[in-house]
Amino acid sequence: MHDPERDRGPHPEHGHGHDHGHGGHAGHVHAAGADEWRVAWAFVIILVFLGVQVAGGVISGSLALLADAGHMVSDAVALGMSWAALRIGRRPADLLRSYGYRRLEVLVAFANGCALFVITAWIAFEAIWRLGAPRVVLGRPMLAVAIAGLLANAVAFVILSGGGRENLNMRSAWLHVLGDLLGFAVTIIAAAVILLTGWSRVDPILSLVVAALISRSALQIVRSSGHILLEGTPIGLDVTSVREDLMAALPAVCDVHHVHAWSLTEEQQFITLHVRVTPGADLGALVPAIGHRLEHRFGITHSTIQVDHTECEAEHHA
Repeated sequence: MHDPERDRGPHPEHGHGHDHGHGGHAGHVHAAGADEWRVAWAFVIILVFLGVQVAGGVISGSLALLADAGHMVSDAVALGMSWAALRIGRRPADLLRSYGYRRLEVLVAFANGCALFVITAWIAFEAIWRLGAPRVVLGRPMLAVAIAGLLANAVAFVILSGGGRENLNMRSAWLHVLGDLLGFAVTIIAAAVILLTGWSRVDPILSLVVAALISRSALQIVRSSGHILLEGTPIGLDVTSVREDLMAALPAVCDVHHVHAWSLTEEQQFITLHVRVTPGADLGALVPAIGHRLEHRFGITHSTIQVDHTECEAEHHA
């Protein structure tokens, strides 16, 4: 059953998580503001160079350049979406969205990952087709554009690398630019081979390598963001260990059950649980002690704790 003290005045079991939630939110707002500018600058760099790359790919006839231009279109869209998610995510919670808007960052990361799969499918299809019907590729324009692209993406990569890598949205944007960086490095190699040997099939072959690298990054992003969207237990958190640790560290806790843990974003984790306590336990001190243990032992700053004095029916459904 519910602890009667929960129905009178401020709830101590909520006060601990609430206080730390404000501090975390302030820190996030500051970090998000810096990350917004990083994403915005990376977006400008990618967008400006995109036109140069398309022109270079058409002139040289290079699939590697055109394929990566297609990837850069998705990058520009992804960076724009990432910027919007960071911007909107700073809005405070309201009556309709009690958790606020930060989950939008995870949703955008998931969309970015899915977009990467579409791009790599197109690159692979074009590469396989060109292996059967190779085209003449002009190595010099291809090499010039690839070097310029490598430099432009290196700048964007450095800008984004200074951001919050623990943020899934920022990491998806970073991986988009990293994919381009690798793509241009591969294109430089292909251009050099074409100039030295005239073997044009190296272009679609290396394009397949780029597609494989991008697909790997996309899979990581989709897995991580999908796990959060499905309210999965935070990676690295073992709810059995939480239960055993609380019972061992706090003698007044007889049992911990009905434990549910999930993430709003990768950085912000939540947990709800029921505890059965010894008769006469000081709930005013015990509930904050549980919250403190959850924060400092497991990094969970927002917890909801229900105290049961008798056997809880939820135990049989845990």
